[in-house]
Amino acid sequence: MFKKRYSRPGAAPATLQAAPDAPASVVIKLMEYDRNGCHERVIDSVAALPDCRTTDDGKIRWIEFNGLGDVAALKALGEKFSLHPLALEDVLNVGQRPKLEPYAGHLFIIAQMIYHDPEESLCGEQVSLFVCGNFLISIQEDAEMDVFEPVRQRIRAGGGNIRTMKADYLAYALLDAIVDHGFPVLEQIGEALQEIEDSVLTSPGKETIGQLHSLKRTLMQLRRFVWPERDVVNSMLHGDSEFIRPETKVYLRDLYDHTVQIMDLIESYRDVVTSLMDMYLSSVGLRTNETMRVLTVISSIFIPLTFLVGVYGMNFSNIPELKTSWGYFALWGVMIVIAIGQLIFFRRKKWL
Repeated sequence: MFKKRYSRPGAAPATLQAAPDAPASVVIKLMEYDRNGCHERVIDSVAALPDCRTTDDGKIRWIEFNGLGDVAALKALGEKFSLHPLALEDVLNVGQRPKLEPYAGHLFIIAQMIYHDPEESLCGEQVSLFVCGNFLISIQEDAEMDVFEPVRQRIRAGGGNIRTMKADYLAYALLDAIVDHGFPVLEQIGEALQEIEDSVLTSPGKETIGQLHSLKRTLMQLRRFVWPERDVVNSMLHGDSEFIRPETKVYLRDLYDHTVQIMDLIESYRDVVTSLMDMYLSSVGLRTNETMRVLTVISSIFIPLTFLVGVYGMNFSNIPELKTSWGYFALWGVMIVIAIGQLIFFRRKKWL
């Protein structure tokens, strides 16, 4: 679900190298807004972007840089906005642990975004944010899929406080969208666990344990990225960064609560998965014991019958009733009585 990419072993720090599977095309979008209006457009190149550091017209500018295949464009973006080379290296090496790093002139944030694609498969993608006073740069791997459309709609509609706040509030809104999107993902996992629980109780099979192992791996991956995201929000909330204003920290408290709720759900579902795996093993063991009990009872019934047949199958002429006309039927009668008596005894003992 989550990809991990590393720099070439032995490479110098801040070496920028595109992944071989990354698309070469880059999509750059610019959204400019203030309390009076909003304007958005697609930018052809980094050179066409306005220099947000020197522009002080009261507008907030959100630059979306989607795609990691064009290293030259990413370098140009870093030079234009004075982004630290080490931060740009972390942008390219996706799968980073969510973190918050202050640099001169901007704040660098890495978050992991989870969502379901159109085929309902769980996907993960790294989102990198550069926050300054009046602009925010978000860098994603995929230009087609993200969870930020509700934020864009709020900016376009002018709802809430987003059009009256600075770039730090926009960073909060994007992180809030990333964290909150974990709730529907976990809701689907909870529904899957409910179905698996029903199957474990009725007809457990090999596919059941496979589904449980898959969900366990998914929950471990989610915990791996949600836990440090909580630390990122906590650092933004209690840190003394010049890029996070006090009025934004009020909303960060609510975001921190959401991360705690997500973690609680993940831990609860991990416990449920462990319990279901134990229940599955117990159910399989119980079914095996039931089968072995039936086979043991059947074997116990035939043991004395086999003994009698074995005795009368010995090659001795002086065996009693060997030459009588009713001896064969008498032996059958004895064996039937023994078998019925054992069945009655096993039934009274509740072994059958």
